[in-house]
Amino acid sequence: MIEESKQTKTKFDRLPKSKNLLKLEKEIKRLYIRITNVFTTNIHEFTAKLVKLNPEAIVIEDLNVLGTLKNKHLSEKIKESKFYEIKRQLEYKCKWNNINLIIADRWYPSSKICSCCGNKKEKLSLSERIYKCEKCGLVIDRDYNASLNLKKLAA
Repeated sequence: MIEESKQTKTKFDRLPKSKNLLKLEKEIKRLYIRITNVFTTNIHEFTAKLVKLNPEAIVIEDLNVLGTLKNKHLSEKIKESKFYEIKRQLEYKCKWNNINLIIADRWYPSSKICSCCGNKKEKLSLSERIYKCEKCGLVIDRDYNASLNLKKLAA
């Protein structure tokens, strides 16, 4: 077909599609819909389980998703993770169950603040996975430190 399109100088897209190609396209669309439904179901189950724990408050960070999409290694996974859908579901489920949903500001330095003494580290690169406080000497996982700071934000 490609050779034929070169000879006749017609665009390949304008050639009629075979029945097998149409079947394959239909199957691919069906699989993408199924994958999307699985993701959506998992998000519903996760947010429902979180709300059923009946916490006083849930704290989430408002992330700069467009900025993180510039990272070529993470962009595909970030697109698939559906952060907005998680936030949307948490908002309405927390409202139904009278749970306080706190959305930390995008610029809140949850990873840079020491959860022990409150000292703020000015520069912290993404490659540093362990947080080391210069003031009190605390050595802790960076993400765990951020979660403790977000917990303090809720109190």
